[in-house]
Amino acid sequence: MERTLMLKTEPEMEALGERIARALPLGGFVALYGDLGAGKTVLCRGAGRALCLDQLSSPTFTIVQEYPTAPPLFHFDAYRLADEDELYAMGYEDYLDRGGLILMEWADRVPSALPRARLDVEIVGSGADPRRVRLMPHGEDYEGLVKAL
Repeated sequence: MERTLMLKTEPEMEALGERIARALPLGGFVALYGDLGAGKTVLCRGAGRALCLDQLSSPTFTIVQEYPTAPPLFHFDAYRLADEDELYAMGYEDYLDRGGLILMEWADRVPSALPRARLDVEIVGSGADPRRVRLMPHGEDYEGLVKAL
């Protein structure tokens, strides 16, 4: 059960991120796909706002940014990773076991490391153009999330 949305503004993308974060199950995982400038980080910023974060920055150079929210938020950016081995070498499995929410930008760089149960969010568009956002649930919890949106 997929759902496609057309979003015209950055605030709409942030609002979608908020709604997703509020609906995620504990230990929830969101895999984000899209070109540079598509709005992946904007969506993550909205998710952070739902968890009372004032600021969320892109973890491009650090690979993961941890936020002490309740539940904790782990914001990954896999853009600079060569492969899944690099992700696992930095303790990725520990993050999966900690029960926080995981948002992963550039998830297409590490496909075999993604959990089976997750929400895939594909964003198409850039610049001032509207964005086509496709929500693809994997697992019952995520199907219910997409229906609730």
